[in-house]
Amino acid sequence: MAIYHNSQSLASPIEATITTMKPDDKICYCFHVPLRKLFHYARREKPRRASQMSECLNAGTGCGWCIPILQKIHGLVEDGFVLEEDQHIAGLPETAEDYENARKQYLKSDKKHTF
Repeated sequence: MAIYHNSQSLASPIEATITTMKPDDKICYCFHVPLRKLFHYARREKPRRASQMSECLNAGTGCGWCIPILQKIHGLVEDGFVLEEDQHIAGLPETAEDYENARKQYLKSDKKHTF
């Protein structure tokens, strides 16, 4: 799996590390569960199905916004991915602000995610 920093619109690689989602950024806004906790949970508990990621502090059981990300984390960990600081993970938004703004739009829509 390729890990990359998307710096097409940035002036320098240093800025890329500033704008990339961090391990301590929230993935589940309803229950305040960060990316790092979800990755460590998946590595430690080895859930057989992505839906079992909800056992990590109830992530994914509120509004449902984070379910696609929980599924992605589950798949990455199954493939042996190790979370490191300052890396962009393909399929995640570039920044926590982008992620939060997309969630706001999701909450306004009628379409909801399920496992």
